[in-house]
Amino acid sequence: MTTNARKLFGTDGIRGIAGEAPLDARTIFATGLALGHSVARTTADRRVILGRDTRESSPWIAAVLAAGLREAGVAVDSAGVITTPAVAFLARTHGYAAGVVISASHNPWRDNGIKLFGSDGYKLPDSEELAMEDEILRHANIATAPDPTTLPQIVDNEALQQDYIEFLLNCVPGLRLDRLKIVADCANGAATSVAPELFHRLGGELTLLNISPDGRNINDGCGALHPEWVANDVQSRGADAGVTFDGDADRCMLAGPRGNVLNGDAILLMAARDLKARGLLSGDTVVATTMSNMGLEAALKRSGVAMMRAPVGDRYVLEMMQNHNAALGGEQSGHILFPHLATTGDGLLTALVVLDLIARSGKGIDDLTADLKVFPQVIVNVKVREKKPLNSIPVVAALIKAAEAELKDTGRVVIRYSGTEALARVMIEAEDESAMRRHADAIADAIREELGV
Repeated sequence: MTTNARKLFGTDGIRGIAGEAPLDARTIFATGLALGHSVARTTADRRVILGRDTRESSPWIAAVLAAGLREAGVAVDSAGVITTPAVAFLARTHGYAAGVVISASHNPWRDNGIKLFGSDGYKLPDSEELAMEDEILRHANIATAPDPTTLPQIVDNEALQQDYIEFLLNCVPGLRLDRLKIVADCANGAATSVAPELFHRLGGELTLLNISPDGRNINDGCGALHPEWVANDVQSRGADAGVTFDGDADRCMLAGPRGNVLNGDAILLMAARDLKARGLLSGDTVVATTMSNMGLEAALKRSGVAMMRAPVGDRYVLEMMQNHNAALGGEQSGHILFPHLATTGDGLLTALVVLDLIARSGKGIDDLTADLKVFPQVIVNVKVREKKPLNSIPVVAALIKAAEAELKDTGRVVIRYSGTEALARVMIEAEDESAMRRHADAIADAIREELGV
């Protein structure tokens, strides 16, 4: 199914401004009912695990959704403030029928979202989400949602956080950071509930940034969306490396000792070479996305590794990985998938894998990525009022065709809508930086003129 057929679910759950449709109390309650009914139809163990990030709206959204689940006869356990991948892990390993995360990931604090996982720890497939949409929309029109202010506070089980920390440590047995100086940026998000204890147990000299969430400072000028924050701190402290996460910690970005930022492409390169050297890279293949830089493809090729491109969205990367039995995949944004370790992208796990590689090899991040020659790339985000097919807009289609014709084998043109926000993303990379920027600006201006807010 394409995302165009969806009314509520995007590429990463239901997302919007908290308190407004589709994240108003009626729709949230209806979502709980629909998920509860789905659980009741498919399993005898009617328990759901719930987690949330640090946004000020997350507690009341969680309470309303839990009320809907309970109305449908489903028991709810809460792990409290915890990362998205932690909920996926807990659903899979603790026998829950489903997992729910209240988070809008990298979005601003006013936004929030509902992410759903099955009992296997994987995001629900498109077909299940679309089937659930029909029921949600029906219930939203007839159900009476409870007043969030009258609902009892959800009781959190902190032992579930400890289970997740133990899982992460077991993924990198023997890892010690005693000889390393590390900076970690928690984005004032869900990682703040896990990262301090996790890194403390690994030793080393650690500086934690942005670990004081106030409900509104999540992702605010920090975290994986602003890796320059941790990069500057790494350089000023003379640290060996920096790691930075987004609001729900399902992605990770890196910083090197020179204050340089390394994105998911660099992580894929390091991990691919390490897995190949240990005979763990099945088919010598890595799955990236249409957004990954041509420089990554060239560097992997020099190491005898093929790169496949999936549509943007970690669910689509995973689908292609499963179809081709790939052992590694991910996105430039820092969603990295290690299927032998976890079912979904996990920023904390990714950070540990990279730090383990540094510790085992004795090499720094810059040494491990020295031959990654990145083509100049620009991404222009344009706010849009609707997501009209771009090929149906003559002026936009003509500009895209002209850019593709000029760049040919020396660049790439990727124009797409965001699956989680009302944005058109114009991405162009090319050897000729002036041509790259000229085409990107022209296409973005045309989209802004035709569809801009």
